Parts: sequence; C-alpha cells; structure tokens
Amino acid sequence: MTQILSVDSAYSHCLKLAQSHYENFPVASILLPKYLRKPIAAIYAFARTADDYADEGDLPAAMRIQQLDQLSAQLKQIQTGGYSGNDPIFIALQDTVQHFKLPVQLLEDLLIAFRQDVNQNRYQSFDELLNYCRYSANPVGRLVLYLAGEPSSQQLAQSDAVCTALQLINFYQDIVQDLTEQNRLYLPLQELSEHDLTEQDILKPDTRQLTPVLRSLYQRTANIMANGVLLGTTIPGRLGWEIRAMTLGGVTTLAKLQSQPDHQLLNRPRLSRITLFGVLMDAISLKRYDSRIQSLL
Repeated sequence: MTQILSVDSAYSHCLKLAQSHYENFPVASILLPKYLRKPIAAIYAFARTADDYADEGDLPAAMRIQQLDQLSAQLKQIQTGGYSGNDPIFIALQDTVQHFKLPVQLLEDLLIAFRQDVNQNRYQSFDELLNYCRYSANPVGRLVLYLAGEPSSQQLAQSDAVCTALQLINFYQDIVQDLTEQNRLYLPLQELSEHDLTEQDILKPDTRQLTPVLRSLYQRTANIMANGVLLGTTIPGRLGWEIRAMTLGGVTTLAKLQSQPDHQLLNRPRLSRITLFGVLMDAISLKRYDSRIQSLL
C-alpha cells in the first residue's frame, strides 16, 4: 500500500491525540525542547493506542491480544524500514525511529506489558511487580534518553530506577480505584498473606492493618528512586529540567504517602498548584534540586 498521508500530517494527528489524552507522559510539558515534542507525541500515541486495546471494553482477551499482535507486526515493518500503510501513528513513529535511531525493541517491550495487562491482574511478589515495571515503565524513560542522544549505561540504569519508582508510586496512589474499577491489584499477594490480610482488608476505611506492608513498599520504592535521582543532573538544557521536575514530583508524592497516618494510608495525595510550582522552581537549579531531594529521601 502506498502512503498517502504526509509525515507532517501524521505528527499533527499524534500531537492532537497526546494533548487530548495527556496523563503522566511528558507530551504537553512546557519544559520539553520543541524538537522533541513531535517524536514524543508519536511514541505517546503508540502507547496510548496499545493501552486502549489492552483495556478495550467487553472484548474477549483473545481479541485484545490479537489487536496488540497487529501493532507488533507494524513495528516489525518499521524495524525493516518497510512500513507503507496509512496509519498516522506508524507513519510518524517510523519517521521518529529512523531519525533518532531508536531501538524498536523498546516499543515492543511496551507491548509485552500491555499483553500482561490483558492476562494478569494480580502479582505474587514484589519481584513480579518490578518485572512488570521493566516492560511498562522503563522503556519510556529509555526512549526519551535515546531521543536526546546516545545514553550511557549509567544513565540507562538511572532512568530505569526513576521510571520503576514512578510506576510504583502511581500504583500506590490508586490502590482502591484499581481494585474496585479495574479488578487489578498491584500489591504483592505473598506479603499480604504473610500479614494475614485479604483483598477485603484493602477496602476497609481504617488502614492500620495494611501499615506493615505499605510502609515497607514505600521504603523499598524510595531506595529504588534514590538510585536514579542524579539522572536529571547529567542531561543538559530543558530536557534535564523536565527529568528533574518529574523525578522530584514523584519523590514529593512518595513523601506525602509516607507522611500519612497509619489509619489513612490509602488516601490519594494530591500536589497543589503551589507545590507543583515549587517542584518546577526547585528543579531549575542543580543545587536546589539536590538539596530538596536530600530532604525528602
């Protein structure tokens, strides 16, 4: 099939999609360098589409997997430089992959996580959760680093730490919502069992029974984040500022989770506009950023 849609039109489609569905992906951030907005929008549009397939209404699991497999087949076409269809997301994505020499495997890794979303909604251990983050979150950070240049092995490891921690923090904010609305639980079942806890205990207004499990998870997540907080100090310019701001925002949210009283640990902490402005300001200066991180971790 011969492409009819132009690359510019394809990117415009991705930007509109990203701006209308913006969540935690740094598409609409004013901090992002202008040259990165289109490629990041293309990556986001791909991930958003795959996520929608994974959570596609009442479709049977087999059909959702089939849709994700179709995305995988299109990725393979991009990998061989042979995509010639008219899907604007893949037209833009192919241009991004070729221009920035992105490892296509990182995009395929995201699909592994989305397939897992279809087939698995419980996790036995913390290691299982970390493995999920390996595919659901870490590829995003790595892709951003590759857009900025050739990352070092240390930067990739730091990125993995930050992205894993941010994913876990996101889980901790939405434990009740994920369980009641999506029938998904991102807490290690083994650790709940060790404390004679069941899923019904999660829904109780008083969370004191959950304290040993949650506080242990919070501390482990803080330790993971500590391994990556210097990443944003190694990236110059506005992208470094963006990474520092996202990292500090996650650390601030985790600190709020840790500061909640034992009987209210499942309240969703929200960062006020004033707090978010403070995060942006603290992320500008390397000295202020380091000082703030040290005070929170």
